[in-house]
Amino acid sequence: MTIAQSITAIRSQIEEYCHECKRNPKNVLLLAVSKTKPASDIATAYQAGLRHFGENYCQEALLKQQKLGAYDITWHFIGPIQSNKTKLIAQYFSWVHSVDSLRIAKRLSEQRPDNLPPLNICLQVNVSGEQSKSGISLEELPALCSAVAALPRLKLRGVMAIPAPQDDYEQQRLPYKILAQAVVNLNRPELDTFSYGMTDDLKAAITEGATIVRIGTALFGSREELSR
Repeated sequence: MTIAQSITAIRSQIEEYCHECKRNPKNVLLLAVSKTKPASDIATAYQAGLRHFGENYCQEALLKQQKLGAYDITWHFIGPIQSNKTKLIAQYFSWVHSVDSLRIAKRLSEQRPDNLPPLNICLQVNVSGEQSKSGISLEELPALCSAVAALPRLKLRGVMAIPAPQDDYEQQRLPYKILAQAVVNLNRPELDTFSYGMTDDLKAAITEGATIVRIGTALFGSREELSR
């Protein structure tokens, strides 16, 4: 399929899954994960209707932003955050999904230019407790929420998660269900964003309340495929 056809197919899936769990598809944002993909693919996806793109690597993203300056794109940073990249992230992105420490949050707050709107922040939660993945524990979530919410030039929006891969649908749902309940327990109405769900667990994520789904492979193909 072409990129445009893939977008149509994924939107149809989102509508189908929302219908099954009685959700409004308009409340689920399709975030195109464009890491490792050329600017030409992003331009094609933009022309097919997408406006939100997620990048994992700062330098790669900045090069694409320069090439695509004429496009009205909302850029999301979704990868691990290195301390020496916080200034660039704070300057050139509208969303950051992968904040997992107060130190990083403070740097983003201090380095966000005054002339820009507050930087939208999601806290990355390691809901499966995997040693190899970034993110805070569920137990650390309340304290970090309170601390980040108090920082100027940031707007705390919600949580992000990348659970351990599971083939079983019910097992895919479980970590999202646990995280959603943890957010409810915080009793913070401003937390309106649940950034979870990728190509392989899209249905489970939408069923459990995802508001941003991060889709790469199903949109652009695997990394080995030639760009279209």
